Amino acid sequence: MVKAKSAFVCTECGAEYRKWQGQCSSCQEWNTLTEVRLSSPARSGSSAGATARGGYAGSLSREVVDLANVDLSEVPRLSSTFAEFDRVLGGGLVPGSAVLLGGHPGAGKSTLLLQTACKLAQERSVLYVTGEESLSQVAMRAHRLQLPTQGLKMLAETSVETILAVAERERPEVLVIDSIQTMHLEDISSAPGGVAQVRESAAALTRFAKQSSTVLLLVGHVTKDGSLAGPKVLEHMIDASLLLEGGADSRFRTLRGQKNRFGAVNELGVFAMLEHGMKEVKNPSAIFLSRQQEQAPGSLVMVVWEGTRPILVEVQALLDESALGNPRRVAVGLDANRLSMLLAVLHRHGGLFTGDQDVFLNVVGGVKVLETSADLAVLLAVVSSLQGRALPRELVVFGEVGLSGEIRPVPSGQERIVEAAKHGFTRAIVPRGNAPKNSPAGMEVVAVDKLADALEVL
Repeated sequence: MVKAKSAFVCTECGAEYRKWQGQCSSCQEWNTLTEVRLSSPARSGSSAGATARGGYAGSLSREVVDLANVDLSEVPRLSSTFAEFDRVLGGGLVPGSAVLLGGHPGAGKSTLLLQTACKLAQERSVLYVTGEESLSQVAMRAHRLQLPTQGLKMLAETSVETILAVAERERPEVLVIDSIQTMHLEDISSAPGGVAQVRESAAALTRFAKQSSTVLLLVGHVTKDGSLAGPKVLEHMIDASLLLEGGADSRFRTLRGQKNRFGAVNELGVFAMLEHGMKEVKNPSAIFLSRQQEQAPGSLVMVVWEGTRPILVEVQALLDESALGNPRRVAVGLDANRLSMLLAVLHRHGGLFTGDQDVFLNVVGGVKVLETSADLAVLLAVVSSLQGRALPRELVVFGEVGLSGEIRPVPSGQERIVEAAKHGFTRAIVPRGNAPKNSPAGMEVVAVDKLADALEVL
């Protein structure tokens, strides 16, 4: 018998080693190497060995092809029946693509995919494979959500070999796997959810999707820190990685694209978890702007750019005299390190000292702002709270703040101003480089070059 090979794989970056060591040389993490037993290698030259060497992209090319001669015919996309879902995907589901949907328990991953599968099954062939729940549990959820169940093919199975055999027979256009952590291959000796099982199971399913032009939708779990569970190589295999976020105390869920080979990354889709499942929110700015009637100090609206559209969100700042030797800097929805940098710029170029104040910052609605266009709004909200003076309710602000106190322009400034005007805002403080030639009707645009100019406007 051929002795089964084993390897030590890093659970953080996917690097492989022949023997165990305390620290991974690739990502410098400690105690992340796990032993995995690999399947017996096929003899070189055999057809089985050729099949095993088939890459994640499907069948291998046996001939060298000039790039100019590659067929560029557009592959028609399949609509997921959710406009917000299609937006994050870049326009819809691409045949032959592998999409990974991750999120915390209770975020609504299975609910979203079950709704999508039930609606797609009315016109297309869809196979839904459940490895965590029984068929009766899935049927009960579909009945509770009042979904059309006619036409959706169900399979309760965790063996990848059996799933592929059924998929070869049924030939579905869309294949849903819930979840990849429960799948296993017979020739891999490790338990389901392990590094080797997740990697090889995903590779086999992705290879089938590429060769048969099937849309593969995978459900993935996340760890405590919010990262995808399993080996890092899993994120390199798939074509799109989506993260569904939302707290248990909020009925709103945000779907963000972290990787997408067929569209823009960091695209944001907003859903509301209702009694009958997930419902898309077509105007996210409306839910993030549910403000109090009486304007309070430290509250300000900013325009951020998410993927391909602008969204208006409210940022709140609270400053309080610190009783500690090292004042706290707490930012929810923003980068805490950038907040400390902005406070230093405010002191140096704005003449306002916050070194003896605890600074708390929050983006309303649970939105995570990843771009620098929120800098100016953050500083003006901090100044408003520090001075105890409320800012005008009809004011909207955006702009990047440099270390020398200059206000730098941001992309898509004209679109941001137009979006603010649509929601009834009549005044905007923007960088000089984003000042439009013709302001929207009823909108007063104030262009500033430096932080000191913005403080004088207030």
